[in-house]
Amino acid sequence: MSDARKTILVTGGAGYIGSHTCLDLLQNGWTPIVVDNFCNSKPASMARVSRLTNQAFPVIRADVRDKAALVDVMREHDCQAVIHFAGLKAVGESSEKPLDYYSNNFIGSHVLLEAMAEVGCKRIVFSSSATVYGEPKFLPYTEDHPLEAMNPYGQTKLAVEHMLRDADAADADLQVAILRYFNPVGAHPSGEIGEDPTGIPNNLMPYIAQVAVGRRPDLKIYGDDYDTPDGTGVRDYIHVMDLARAHTKSVEALTAKPGSFTVNLGTGNGISVLEMVEAFRKASGQPIAYEIVDRRPGDLPAYYANAERAKDILSWEAELGLDEMCRDNWKWQSQNPQGYPDDV
Repeated sequence: MSDARKTILVTGGAGYIGSHTCLDLLQNGWTPIVVDNFCNSKPASMARVSRLTNQAFPVIRADVRDKAALVDVMREHDCQAVIHFAGLKAVGESSEKPLDYYSNNFIGSHVLLEAMAEVGCKRIVFSSSATVYGEPKFLPYTEDHPLEAMNPYGQTKLAVEHMLRDADAADADLQVAILRYFNPVGAHPSGEIGEDPTGIPNNLMPYIAQVAVGRRPDLKIYGDDYDTPDGTGVRDYIHVMDLARAHTKSVEALTAKPGSFTVNLGTGNGISVLEMVEAFRKASGQPIAYEIVDRRPGDLPAYYANAERAKDILSWEAELGLDEMCRDNWKWQSQNPQGYPDDV
């Protein structure tokens, strides 16, 4: 395949994981063709990726549910593959607005697959989630763990996985990579791009970062009486740069040989809330005020990945640890205390 034809449609490419993946793609000879409706992201992230790589790439404002727009973009740019990030991702919000989640996440994916079929694009990398596993029957989670999502967000991810597997079974030429993320954190080491949640952060590290930078008074820790080493919840955090690298490797794997695959993307190591707080305090040099409050319903004591299959299929494993996660996130947050500007 000539370099001129190494183009990839990246839906939701302006978001947190999407922007870091676009950067990694550009550094590895691919051109991302970004489609984003900017409901949870800002164009500034794309301008910064372009500046960091010194490469221009198309960014189109469109919704993933707009089939005509997707067909036009894929035809115009001769897209060889799709990386599909576009979707809503707040677990709590998904219980309040389930129809929004099914519309964006499931129907959007359905429309995308129809558009791919129309233009003859046969490779897709899907941004899934460890939430599809539900309550652990055993740990670490392997890809063969039973699937039982516990909230509408997880249900939409699981529904898309089922749809992709069915489409794959019906079309011998379709290739599907399903990537089940654990807990993405961190930022590009430049501090130029990072996680910029809208409103109150749903995830631990951006919340800690906003406490450290003075945007929020303190962190609420939901429960310290779990059956874990320090009583707080344990999760498998993965640096967003490691995660981005796995997407590029997934596209390369689909391009190199036929077949489809599903892999976990995590470190295989659990980190507790208090360990994360202490590591971030050390990285930032700032006090992190916190308060222990009651557990949240539905929170699991601990979960982490078995990521051996990703190592076998992609020759990929996480390389960056907790210190780098906190260091890079603090650089992003301290350089951008209010996140991305509204204007590019």
